[in-house]
Amino acid sequence: MKIQVLIASLALTTGATAFAQTTTTAPVLKDPTSTPNLDKREANQQKRIDQGVASGQLTAKETNRLDKREAKLAADEAAAKSDGKVTLAERRKLQREGNQDSKAIHKQKHNKQTAAPAGATGK
Repeated sequence: MKIQVLIASLALTTGATAFAQTTTTAPVLKDPTSTPNLDKREANQQKRIDQGVASGQLTAKETNRLDKREAKLAADEAAAKSDGKVTLAERRKLQREGNQDSKAIHKQKHNKQTAAPAGATGK
């Protein structure tokens, strides 16, 4: 009987120790204020806006509206970084805002409003 209790307690202790050693932690960013994915996204979205202007898919009014959205996203990113750390909630908010901006760019580029392509002359 004593041997069974000893074996059971030894098994529990060994199992608990093994469990404690296998827990994982979330990856730690080197710079808590870095937002490399958002930076790439902002550059890509600005490129899409510029391409829409060049092709005539975006009017001046649409372009101004989209540029203001992109400026707000950049301002929100700066505000999130201002305290020295971009939290998970702030990252999610910025991601959601970027998603909405991307949808707005698509919607404006594919509506019926067009402008003369950049570089086209009215002769």
